[in-house]
Amino acid sequence: MFVWRKYVVIAPVSLSIALLLTGCAEDQASQCFRLIQVVNAGNALIDQNKGQQVITSWQLSKDLEAITKSLDELKLSDPQLQQVQGGFMRVFENLSQAIAKASQALGAAKNAEASASGREKLQQARKEIDTVLTNAAKTAGKDSDVLVKQLNKYCSQTDVR
Repeated sequence: MFVWRKYVVIAPVSLSIALLLTGCAEDQASQCFRLIQVVNAGNALIDQNKGQQVITSWQLSKDLEAITKSLDELKLSDPQLQQVQGGFMRVFENLSQAIAKASQALGAAKNAEASASGREKLQQARKEIDTVLTNAAKTAGKDSDVLVKQLNKYCSQTDVR
């Protein structure tokens, strides 16, 4: 009877400690899930705002800055996920800067006067927009593809659903 009472106390205490320890430690699957959620939010912003005007482009730039900040605030403990996280932070930061620069050029193009100098400003703005966005899209696309493959490969090793 004495042994039974001992187990009645030890079992719930042991279970509580085990749940506390596993509940506090975030596993790989939940870290993958959180990272994927933020990356998907950033990609959705880009998809929704393709080809938009100055105000929308400027807002997209600010929204991508917020995504970069959200990625930074994830506080992932898994070293491999931290590496992927840093890569996505660079991708979204570079896209944000490129879109902001293109937005400024688009604003300058809209304000160009109907004159020879205005046409020159318009041509220069168009060239800058094409160059900035094309380079950013190529770089971000390649980097993002590599990061997505790494993330999918690593996270598929877990029970992420």
